[in-house]
Amino acid sequence: MLSFKVPDMSCGGCAASVRKALGTVEGVQEVEVDLATKDVRVAGSAKPDLVRAAIEKAGFEVEGLSAA
Repeated sequence: MLSFKVPDMSCGGCAASVRKALGTVEGVQEVEVDLATKDVRVAGSAKPDLVRAAIEKAGFEVEGLSAA
């Protein structure tokens, strides 16, 4: 499980964009997005650098990416 914050995620459309971006990453099995706290959790075997790259390519910043 990877967890991180996406501080510039501010609306439902942003959350949907984050989910969509993560859906393209190999090894992602499940994505949980909490818009209120800006927390994202990713279950599966995805590599952290690929997760970060997908979020950044979608136009968002990633903070505190760690394995939980």
